[in-house]
Amino acid sequence: MDYGLKGKVAIVVGGGGTIPGEIARQLAAEGASVAIWDIKEAAAEDGAREICATGRRAIAAQCDASDPASVRAALDATVAEFGTVDILVNGAGGTSPECATSGELSLFDIEPTALQRMLDLNYFSAVFPSQAVGRVFAEKKRGVILNISSIAGDVPLTRVIGYSNAKAAVSSFTRWLAVHMATTYSPEIRVNALAPGWVLTDLNRFLLVDERTGEPTERGRTIISQVPMRRYGEPSEIAAAALFLVSDRATFITGVVVPVDGGFSAFSGV
Repeated sequence: MDYGLKGKVAIVVGGGGTIPGEIARQLAAEGASVAIWDIKEAAAEDGAREICATGRRAIAAQCDASDPASVRAALDATVAEFGTVDILVNGAGGTSPECATSGELSLFDIEPTALQRMLDLNYFSAVFPSQAVGRVFAEKKRGVILNISSIAGDVPLTRVIGYSNAKAAVSSFTRWLAVHMATTYSPEIRVNALAPGWVLTDLNRFLLVDERTGEPTERGRTIISQVPMRRYGEPSEIAAAALFLVSDRATFITGVVVPVDGGFSAFSGV
């Protein structure tokens, strides 16, 4: 399928991570030039180097997406290299034990600062790049923003209070921003989100799979029992949905949050 991405310029925030990194690689494979922004400079550089090794164009920019000044600097570097931006993928995010209930940490003992860090990492990391790059799109009267939310934003998961709440905010922001950009600046500016289900990443692998035996943990078994397709997703499957939503194949789609979760969010458990 021709997604019409050849010659486009895409920014992938958090592009040093598992899912955003795969999105960056697939965008490049379709002919887009890619700027990988990541708070970890080495991860961004590794991702850009991998893309360049395939003969495609990519640059790396160290960026803390929860810091507007850092976002502006990364955008300046991107525009200086590529001249413009056509696509923004907001993929920064993650969770932390300090903001999740457990046998050692109750809801009542979670620190306010931990909750704020979750909002910074998962919510403001989408808002601030959207403000900066959205200004470029408003001037061009055209552009696409894709946020990476989560099924946790719609179906709150046990334990991860900060992550679930922050991703719910991302989903709400997606819908709000889609209407705002289309009605205030141009109907050719689209904003959507993906809500990935369970995918094994470096962040959650050993919560779901026993590091010693390779067998599913108790939580991993519980999760798989609630996924009708009875498996975890692959990063490439999330990236395939991303390609469609940012492409000219999806020009009448805006303001939606698309679950890519093997049926998890549709299943009641019975």
